[in-house]
Amino acid sequence: MNKALADLIKISNATGKDSTLVQGGGGNTSVKTADGKYMFIKASGTALKDMNSRRGWRRLRLERVLSIINDKSIAKLSVNKREIEVVNRLLDACDDKVATGARPSVESHLHAFLDKCIIHLHPIAVAAYVNSKNGRKEFERLFKQIENQKSKIKNSLPPLWVPYADPGFMLAKKIANLVTAYQKQSGKKPAILFLEKHGLFISTGTAAKALQLVREVIRLCKSKLPAVKSVRIKTPAVRDITAAKSAIGKAVLNATGQNLPASYFKTTKLIAAFMARKDAAKLLNTPALNPDELVYANGSALWIENYDVKTITGKLKSLVRKRQKPASAFIIKDVGLFVAAEKKIAPTIAEITAGSLLVRMYATKFGGILTLNKRQQDFINTWEAEAFRRKVASRPCVSRRKSVQRGK
Repeated sequence: MNKALADLIKISNATGKDSTLVQGGGGNTSVKTADGKYMFIKASGTALKDMNSRRGWRRLRLERVLSIINDKSIAKLSVNKREIEVVNRLLDACDDKVATGARPSVESHLHAFLDKCIIHLHPIAVAAYVNSKNGRKEFERLFKQIENQKSKIKNSLPPLWVPYADPGFMLAKKIANLVTAYQKQSGKKPAILFLEKHGLFISTGTAAKALQLVREVIRLCKSKLPAVKSVRIKTPAVRDITAAKSAIGKAVLNATGQNLPASYFKTTKLIAAFMARKDAAKLLNTPALNPDELVYANGSALWIENYDVKTITGKLKSLVRKRQKPASAFIIKDVGLFVAAEKKIAPTIAEITAGSLLVRMYATKFGGILTLNKRQQDFINTWEAEAFRRKVASRPCVSRRKSVQRGK
């Protein structure tokens, strides 16, 4: 096996199995070959933890990928035409014997101009900063503290903060410009990138260093986050769970015309802590935190005090009237987390929702929640959502995670 591919599988499997680093099918990885001609990168439709020597990756000619960012004509196209053109050109850049038809990651052109080994994740510890109003200030303070201390990541400083940009070509273009400016000033490419309302990029010369840097950055971010308090709640009766599932299913049908099954997920320490908060309803009364939450879960979960059909129907119809997506996840007070979706995608929605609950609690310590605004949501809904849906549809059933176990 090519060493670059072996390294790609190694970093993908190591990070993809940890739900605190990446939820659902999110995140991507890449490794460039020693001769600089090719880049192996995660393929859309495969979770990082499931990548192996036969599936889950594509090999691209690096020169062709870099030409996408350098082509000024692409930026002049309309959103839909631009992103479709990028996807087609990434497919044209593929140079391998993969016969599955899997597309390379839509962020391939972003990976192309960074270092040799790239790990892009959506860690909950990092989301606490990139999804908070004072997150950038706290981020700068966090890394400033270790500049004069002995640290394993000292040589990887300073990190780069990337203000929000629409996923796809515009994000790649923004990072390209920021990296160029960073390199002129520092004489090197950034090794740590925090992307506002998005996640973390680690960019290094080797797989081992990339994994080490991921661990050190997460450890540092966690050091300033409060522990989740243990809260005792009464185990809900089976009749309450059954009644809630029925009410959600009927409400979704009434509000959207969709006949979707409702699944219950056992209450974890995290979900119990969230339900016990006095501001729980307020924390969920906001738009999605990031593109994944909007695309997979249709936005933030709904807080439900009473699980009668009329109440839930009213909340869903209110979202529809506001031209927002009807929520897929529901937090029912004193009962737990429910998801209205097809069985194969429900665990992914539950996992993303659980992570969102924790991030929202953390954000209260950093000035409040920073969410996607209407324009950002509209962009994702018009193109990115379709790309993600195709990816979801092509992915095999997501296995259950220890952090969010599905109830019987």
